[in-house]
Amino acid sequence: MEPRDKKQHLFLPFPEPLREGVILARPNRFIMDVDFGTADEQGEPAGIVRCHCPAVSRIGGLDLAGRPCLVSDSHSPKRKMPLTVEAYSLQQPDDPDKHWIGINQNASNRYVEHFLREGAFAAITGPVRTVRREVPLGDSRLDFLVNDDLHLEVKTPLVQMQTDIPPYVPRLPEAPFSSTERSLRHLRELAASLADHERAAVLYCLYYDNFGFRFYHGTTYEEVLATVDACRAAGVELWQADFEVTPAGVALKRYYELEEW
Repeated sequence: MEPRDKKQHLFLPFPEPLREGVILARPNRFIMDVDFGTADEQGEPAGIVRCHCPAVSRIGGLDLAGRPCLVSDSHSPKRKMPLTVEAYSLQQPDDPDKHWIGINQNASNRYVEHFLREGAFAAITGPVRTVRREVPLGDSRLDFLVNDDLHLEVKTPLVQMQTDIPPYVPRLPEAPFSSTERSLRHLRELAASLADHERAAVLYCLYYDNFGFRFYHGTTYEEVLATVDACRAAGVELWQADFEVTPAGVALKRYYELEEW
C-alpha cells in the first residue's frame, strides 16, 4: 500500500515556538544539559540550563552531545526542570535549515488524539464519532478506543534510529536490548480484544525521515517476530505515521499500513 501524502499537511501548533539550543550532556536518562548561548530579546534563560529529557530509553544508540535541540517551556514554577527537550537534529548547530527528530514519547498520544479528532487517520478509523483515552484492556490500559470498535495503541520507537547517521555523530557502546515485555503484552491483548471488538491496531509514530519501521533486532527479536506474526494473523493491524517537528509545531506528513516486518 502506498503512503497517503496529504496535499496540505495537517498541523498542530505549539503554544509558543520552541527555543533552539545545543545539547552538552545527558547526565542520566531524565536530564539533558543544554547550552542556549546568550540571552535573547525575550529574556529567556541563557547559558547552560538543565532540562528534562522525556525519552527515558536510549535514543538511537547515539551520543547527542553537540547536537542542536528544540526546547519547550512549561512556565511552571512547580517543576524542578520547567524546560523539556522536544527534538534534536543530526545536522550541525550552524546549519540554517535543520531537520528535527522528535523524542517526546509522552507527547505522541496528545498529537495522535488531535489528528484523530481532526479526521486525519480516516483510512484507519473511518469517520470518527468518539475517542476515549486510557481504556482498560486485560492487565493494561491501551491508548485509545475509537468509535467503540477500534482499539488503537500508540508506540514511539527511539531505541534505534532507522535513518542515515552522519559520520560526525558518535555512537554509544552497544548494549543488549530486551525491554519488549510491555510491547508484546499489548500486542497479545490487542489480538485478544478482537473477540469483543471489530478491529485492533498499533500505530508506530516516527519523527524523522526513515525507510519504513522495522523492530529493533535485540536479544528477544525472534520472540517479538513470532508474536507479531501471530497477532497479525489474528487480525491486528500495524500502521506507521510519519510526523515532522518544527519550532512552530508538529505536522502529520503521511501514514500507511506496514505490510512487511
